[in-house]
Amino acid sequence: MSLRLGSIAPDFEAETTQGHIKFHEFIGDNWTILFSHPADFTPVCTTELGLVAALQDEWDARQVKVIGLSANGLEDHQKWISDINEINNVDLKFPIIADADRKVSTLYDMLDHQDATNIDAKGIPFTIRSVFIIDPKKTIRLVLTYPASTGRNFDEILRVIDSLQLGDKHRITTPGNWKKGDDVIVHPSVSTEEAQKIFPKGVKVVKPYLRLTPSPF
Repeated sequence: MSLRLGSIAPDFEAETTQGHIKFHEFIGDNWTILFSHPADFTPVCTTELGLVAALQDEWDARQVKVIGLSANGLEDHQKWISDINEINNVDLKFPIIADADRKVSTLYDMLDHQDATNIDAKGIPFTIRSVFIIDPKKTIRLVLTYPASTGRNFDEILRVIDSLQLGDKHRITTPGNWKKGDDVIVHPSVSTEEAQKIFPKGVKVVKPYLRLTPSPF
């Protein structure tokens, strides 16, 4: 099954560093980030997980739950978390899925088909660096895929969360390089006349198809 924006995130059961989960139950009424890692005790992954742990207050402020995945077992995961905390001076609080059998990785099409070196001792591919942003309705709202060699930019993932949450609440979209607090774009479905009523901070008409208004944040 091909997963696209708008698809319902497949449900699954898995063992994690914080116990057994059913994924849809884990999501609950929250936004969720599911992100994969090729393997435990790898350098890029160690820095990434440290960055995500350091952003815990930011995730909490946005009602976002984070869950990682790596193609190793729970025992290795627990040892690796100790390294992550020590190296990055953090306290990693989110669960990491043990996906040694690649069941979840296969379900979400996260296996590496490009890098011939990104395999385990049995020759089974590890995962690439995938990111799924899933909303409270269990709908996939963003999919990112990075090669195993390139660490992810989690400031960008936070930026997308802000954009999606703002767009769900208000009839707006966000321009290129938008950051929280910047002007936003009036949604194309809103007429300029209506926009002037629903956006009390004012509407700047650059072109009939491009209208800006101060951020509702």
